[in-house]
Amino acid sequence: MTESPLGSQSGLLLFAHGARDPQWARPFEAVAARCRAQRPQTPVVLGYLEFMAPGLIEAGAQLAAAGCAAVDVVPLFLGAGGHVRKDIPVLMARLAEAHPDVTWTLRPAVGEAPAVIDAMAEVALAAANQAVVAVR
Repeated sequence: MTESPLGSQSGLLLFAHGARDPQWARPFEAVAARCRAQRPQTPVVLGYLEFMAPGLIEAGAQLAAAGCAAVDVVPLFLGAGGHVRKDIPVLMARLAEAHPDVTWTLRPAVGEAPAVIDAMAEVALAAANQAVVAVR
């Protein structure tokens, strides 16, 4: 079990934008599945800003109901645009108000992590080296 400073379980809330097309969520669901597989003792919930469920508030409520006393909220965004800088802090305040016994910690957007930037560059360079049939 993952422990918080108070000895209670910690959780992970992955937060993505959301889209009308359910296929859009596949990579984010894969991230959540990998997190669960690598840390089976940690409750992991994937939430969305819009168009998909659960939303951030509902996802957080699931983790609070699971007994999490501390939750890391990780935005699965490539950069810290308006949603990360403006929308998420408002939602985080609502979570804190609804679940005052839980410590909610907003982490940086994953796209700002050097490992993610390196991985995107590697994939882009590999794609550029592949033989392509040009469409005119």
